[in-house]
Amino acid sequence: MDLERLAEQMAAATASDARMVRAFADDLPDAHTAQRLTERLRRILFPRLHSDGEFNHCSLATRLERELNDFHADLLHQVKGAYTHWGEGKVATEADNAASALMELLPLIRDRLSLDVQAAYDGDPAAQHIDEIMLCYPGIRALMTHRFAHAMRSIGVPLLPRIMQEHAHRDTGIDIHPAATIGESFFIDHGTGVVIGETTSIGNHCKVYQGVTLGAKSFERDAEGSLRRGTKRHPTLGNRVTVYAGATVLGGDTIIGDNCIIASGVFLARSVPAGHLVAGPRPDIRMIANSV
Repeated sequence: MDLERLAEQMAAATASDARMVRAFADDLPDAHTAQRLTERLRRILFPRLHSDGEFNHCSLATRLERELNDFHADLLHQVKGAYTHWGEGKVATEADNAASALMELLPLIRDRLSLDVQAAYDGDPAAQHIDEIMLCYPGIRALMTHRFAHAMRSIGVPLLPRIMQEHAHRDTGIDIHPAATIGESFFIDHGTGVVIGETTSIGNHCKVYQGVTLGAKSFERDAEGSLRRGTKRHPTLGNRVTVYAGATVLGGDTIIGDNCIIASGVFLARSVPAGHLVAGPRPDIRMIANSV
């Protein structure tokens, strides 16, 4: 095998492919640094639980200042790279402003996440202590990343929110698009296989279980046959809605009213008025004597 020839062939093909031209950019946002951002974010939002070293109430501010400085440096570099390549001509000053705005939002994100932690503790009798929620629950890890990624997306930072969210997806099995809107006190129980689409809107005090999909019915196309983007494709959940394991709720025109319960395994593609329980047909259960 002539590896030199193969390498030259691959290099020439990459250099001539317009889709791959970004690969030569030095400041391209990268997955490794995005993952480091996520880990630093955990140390800032959950100090002591996810940090090394000893510190107490008196030294917490000093410790957080160091963490915030390192976090801001990585964040600014990644935001500048994202704006350079996907930001439609935004200059470095705009990247600086976006990174500063995101830093200023960290106290609000911390407050929102604290309510999510409490919702998880209040909603799961298996939880023995509030610290167990912050240390162990994949839903909290996914929501921590989502709340920051959603803020980035709202400010207008391209690409980077999706990179960070995909790290959470890989680590937790929970797939939340950074554009999805999620209210206060949200609880994802167990979490594996949960999918929350881009234009999903979730109210306050909602709960979803493993295997839940909040997705799209179909993909609209324009006159040229291309996918139509920017439309409302995913459902809206009101306040205090519970969606049990394995349920699928589809469609941008699907609105689940306040105080509804969607039972396990339900496939739903239409709206439900407030205060209703939605359940599918009872399965035909058979019991056959085991001869062993």
